[in-house]
Formats: sequence, C-alpha cells, structure tokens
Amino acid sequence: MKTITLALQGGGSHGAFTWGVLDRLLEDDRLSMEAISATSAGAINGALLVCGMADGGRDGARALMSRFWWHMADVFRTSPLQPTPFDRMVPGWGIQFSPVYQLGEAILRLFSPYQLNPLDINPLRATLRAVIDFDLLRRQPAVQLFVSATNVRTGKVRIFAPEELNEDVILASTCLPNLFPAVEIDGEHYWDGGFVANPAIYPLMAHAKSSEVVIVQVTPMSSRTVPTSADAILHRMNEISFNSSVMREMHALAFITNLHDRGWIDRLAGVRKTHIHMIQDEDLMAALHPSSKFNAEREFLELLFQAGRNSTEDWLASHFDHIGKTSTIDVSEVYL
Repeated sequence: MKTITLALQGGGSHGAFTWGVLDRLLEDDRLSMEAISATSAGAINGALLVCGMADGGRDGARALMSRFWWHMADVFRTSPLQPTPFDRMVPGWGIQFSPVYQLGEAILRLFSPYQLNPLDINPLRATLRAVIDFDLLRRQPAVQLFVSATNVRTGKVRIFAPEELNEDVILASTCLPNLFPAVEIDGEHYWDGGFVANPAIYPLMAHAKSSEVVIVQVTPMSSRTVPTSADAILHRMNEISFNSSVMREMHALAFITNLHDRGWIDRLAGVRKTHIHMIQDEDLMAALHPSSKFNAEREFLELLFQAGRNSTEDWLASHFDHIGKTSTIDVSEVYL
C-alpha cells in the first residue's frame, strides 16, 4: 500500500469536484491517506472525510461526504438564488442573471456584513453541527487534518492543528469577508484561508512521514482570455490571489529539491525530497462562470463530482506506479 497526503483547495460549490476526487481515492485500497492540509471548501471536505473514516472507515467517509453535498443541493433548491432561463442559455453554470444575485452584488458593494448581518447568522454552522462530530474529529488518530485561515489583523496564515478543530475553525477557513463577519477565535479574527494558503503545503512536509503530496487543484492556474468585464476582472484577480500562496511554496520547494538533488543539503539537516502530484480538470474549471461557485444545483454538483472521479481515474491509471518514486508534474513548468 502507498501512503499519500492531500492538499485541498477551496472554491465554494466547486468543492464538489474535490468530493469526486476523494470518493474515487477512497475506492482504491492500494492507497492510504496520512494527512490533509485544506482551506475553505477543501476544509469541509477534509473534515467530512476524516470524521467519516473515524466512524465508518472508507465507506463511512464516502457516505458522509455524499450526505453533506446532497443536503446542500436540497437547501439550494428552496433558495431564492436560482438560475434564470437566461443563465441556462449560456455556458458556465452561472447564476449571473438571477435578480437575487444581481441585487446581492449591488448591496454588498455598499454595505458590509457587519451592517447587513449584525447577528452573524451563518446557515453553514447548523449544517456542520448536524453532519460533523467535532469531538470525534479531534480525537481520531488515523488521518491528520490541518486547516488554514487568514488572520485579519496580521495578514498571516493560521494553521489549525487536528486537536484544535471545531466548527468555528471551519467557518473561519470558509469566511468570505464580503458575506460574513470575521470569525473570532482566541481573541483573533479570521477570514477565508485562501487569501494566504490555498492550501498550505508546509504542514504536510513537517508533520507527515509520507513524501507524497497530492494537490487537488480547483482554482484554474491560467485564463483562456484576458478578462474585460468588471465581473471577469474581479474573478481573475481572485484566482491569481488564491493561487499565489501555493505558487510561493512551490518556488521554495523547487529550490530545496534542486539543492537536494545536487547533494548540497546535509542528510543530517532532516530535509527530505517531496514528490508533488496534481489532480485537476483545468478545462472544466476555467470554463465555469464566477457566479457558479454559488450554484448548488444537483445537476451541477453531479457534473463536478463525476469530473472529479474521472480526473482521479485518469491520474491513477497514468501515475500510480510513479507514486513514491518521483513527482508526476513538473513543478517548474506548472508553478514557476
């Protein structure tokens, strides 16, 4: 059996792609998972996987993730935020023509969540409480889960260790600052972890024995066109921002790997070579409209789920034999 670690990105409802990836990985008993570093929607998927495995093994993890995502589809079905016929006429699964979406976009440019939501009501809190056993999540020894959030005051990443995980940590990692007030934990306030770690790779290198890091890439690295509309420009800015932290870590990792390969790092320094792998569907993700991150239609989630499974199937078929031997992406080509 080969042991891997996972790096899970955020991305709203696009996290259903990661759900599909994890579902397929859990089917393969040739692989075991030692640790997960995750942000935002990736943190939710990670918590579901770890909690589900602690309670019911691999099948338990798959069932818990399925329960969560289909619950989100059921909630969305009764939401006023629905795709219009105009949305369905254009590709990308967006909801940009929805009057509720347009009104929300306009209001959020004028008012902060502290004005619009002074009671800090977050419907995700109740869902997390209903689905995830956080006591079990903290005490289970099988898979380590590290969750990243952005410290609003310092701008630094806070990486929460497995024993620190609770619903506030997950909500902090998923906190979009234009939608919800910052989440307070131990006297500090936190926003979505994607601003500074989407996700952090360092915890996997520092706390796991496995040298295999599998990045589940949800946010597209490149853009098909130069954005010209205000909405598209803002979306591309967010994509670049949310990928920048991983790119910085990959720069450092490529430098260390080069020194390691040249024999310039003393073995007593405790630095080991890390192999990087990636599961993605760049074409699909790059074609989605920015507003699709708020679309939780069952058909859309099913599409993303199947895309995640298919991408993982292709990756396993092409690269399983390379796991433990070499990286299956050229870090310099992808990130530098």
